[in-house]
Amino acid sequence: MRRTIFDLDVLQSFVTGIELGSFAKAAERLGRSTSAVSTHLQKLEDQAGMPLLRKAGRGLVLTDAGETMLAYARRLLDLNDEAAVAVHGIELEGWVRLGLQEDFGETLLPEVLGRFARAHPKVRIEAHVVRNAELMERVVSGRLDLALAWSDGTRTPHCEVIAEVPMCWIGAAGEPHLPNGVDNDPMPLASLEAPCLMRKVATEALDRAGVSWRQAFVSSSLSGLWAATAAGLGITVRTPIGLSARVRPLASTSLGLPELPALELVLHRSDGELGPAASRLAEIVLQAAREEIPRSSV
Repeated sequence: MRRTIFDLDVLQSFVTGIELGSFAKAAERLGRSTSAVSTHLQKLEDQAGMPLLRKAGRGLVLTDAGETMLAYARRLLDLNDEAAVAVHGIELEGWVRLGLQEDFGETLLPEVLGRFARAHPKVRIEAHVVRNAELMERVVSGRLDLALAWSDGTRTPHCEVIAEVPMCWIGAAGEPHLPNGVDNDPMPLASLEAPCLMRKVATEALDRAGVSWRQAFVSSSLSGLWAATAAGLGITVRTPIGLSARVRPLASTSLGLPELPALELVLHRSDGELGPAASRLAEIVLQAAREEIPRSSV
C-alpha cells in the first residue's frame, strides 16, 4: 500500500476554511486565490480517498471522514508550529509564572505544559491552580505573568476575552431526579466557599425565579464539590469544561430550574509587553483554551 503524506499547505487551507466558515475567506486570509484553495481541497479528498465535505443547502458541511481529518489536520499543524519554534526560534530560557482557575487544572494544564516543554525545555514553568479571586490578586500584583480566569466583569489593564462559556446546573451522573425533589423542600445547593462567582450566579438566579433553596454543602476545593454533587447532597453550577465523570449537566427547563447566563473566560497578563517565554506561553494557553471550549459556546 502506497504511503500517504499530507501536504501542510493543503491542510492549512482546509482547516482555515472550516474555521472561517468560508473557503473564499480562507483564500483571502492565506493570501491565495480561490481556485488554489479549491485545488487544495480536491487534492486532500484525493489523498483521503473519500469526500470530506458535502452540500447542505447553500453551504458545505463536513462528512464523518471530514470531521476525522479536521482533528488530525489541526494536530499536524500544531506540531509543525512547535517544530518551527523549537528548531528555528530563539532558544528560550528563564521561567514563567502561570495561574489557572480550578476547572482547568486536570484538563487544560497538562496539555499546555506538554506543548510548551517540548518546544522550550530550558524554560521553567511555575503553575498555580487556585481560585479566581487569588488569580486576579496575583496577576495585578505581578506575582503571576499570566492568569486564565472566569470573569465577573472586572478587567485588568492587560487582558483578553477568549470566549463566553455557558453555565449550567450540575447534578449526580447516576441520579435521574433532583436531590430531595422540588415540591416542598428548598433546593439543596453545593458550592465552593465564598467568594465564588458561580455560587453568586446560582443563588441570584433561583431568587429571581422564586425557587427556594438552602446551602447544603460548602467546599474549599473543586474535588470536594464534585464528591458532594456526585453523592447527591445538592446541585451546583459550573460550565461544561472540566466536569468530573461522576456528575452531569441538568436540563434546567424540564426540572423547573432557571436558565443561567454565559461566563466570560479571560486571559490576564501582568504586563502589556511580556518577555519572550511568557509571550509564547500565552499563545499556547490561548490556543489550548479555545480547543477546550465546547463548540456551542463559541
